[in-house]
Amino acid sequence: MNDREIFSSRILNAPVEMVYKAFENPDHLKNWWGPEGFTNTIHEFDLKPGGNWKLTMHGPEKGNYENAAVFKEVIPNKRVSWKRISQPLFDMKIEFEELDETKTKVSFRMIFKTFEECEKIRRFAEPKNEENFDRLERVIENMYDADR
Repeated sequence: MNDREIFSSRILNAPVEMVYKAFENPDHLKNWWGPEGFTNTIHEFDLKPGGNWKLTMHGPEKGNYENAAVFKEVIPNKRVSWKRISQPLFDMKIEFEELDETKTKVSFRMIFKTFEECEKIRRFAEPKNEENFDRLERVIENMYDADR
């Protein structure tokens, strides 16, 4: 990691295929992407290199936040990366690491062009990424319940 990156990770009690499915399926993704209290409208989610991801994040009190990105790399159950084309600009990489049959380490790596751009985002991105992981855990639990 360098001074232009924000890195967050969590170990989840779920197989890597289930964690990846929570990302690759927009019906699951919309329920956990973003901080607590946010909801999402996914307009486009073409999960392949060169594909677009466009969504509106709706804030809990007010505000709609348009997000647009282009996928760069998609390796199912391993890694997905994209380049944001809306502010703030950064590259994002999510990695899915199988620790064993029932545990997966998921990590977010946000990569900025400059130290200054990174520092503007760092103070709130790190705790908000943790909220993202909390929401992901709840979605995975609901996915387990639906499979039972």
